[in-house]
Amino acid sequence: MFKGLSNLGALLKQAQQLGGQMGQITEEMKRRRVVGSAGGGMVEIEVNGLMEVLRCHIDPQLAAQKDMEMLEDLVVAAVNQAVAKGKQMHADMVRDFTGGLPLPGIAEALERFTGGSSPDETNPPDKES
Repeated sequence: MFKGLSNLGALLKQAQQLGGQMGQITEEMKRRRVVGSAGGGMVEIEVNGLMEVLRCHIDPQLAAQKDMEMLEDLVVAAVNQAVAKGKQMHADMVRDFTGGLPLPGIAEALERFTGGSSPDETNPPDKES
């Protein structure tokens, strides 16, 4: 009976440590950046690890073509790529922080969060900051 209580105490201690680490993860995710691009880099979207869009760059030559439908499609593609990279970056950081803790279901939760694939599997690699 007391063996179970010591295991519970250890689990509670790990949960407290994880709570502190989650705050660190959030702060780090605010600082980290990834870039999604489309149209050979003519459209770039930069997001942080919290999926906040920080920057949008559209090449002036692309804008001068006045093809709004193509421009809209490229912006959507770049945003989707940036978000996928941001999710993967976030999942990797959570995995790094929780690597030593036996958290049931963490692998499955991270896989659902990222969609089960890395952004490099669905999109060609672009620059990451």
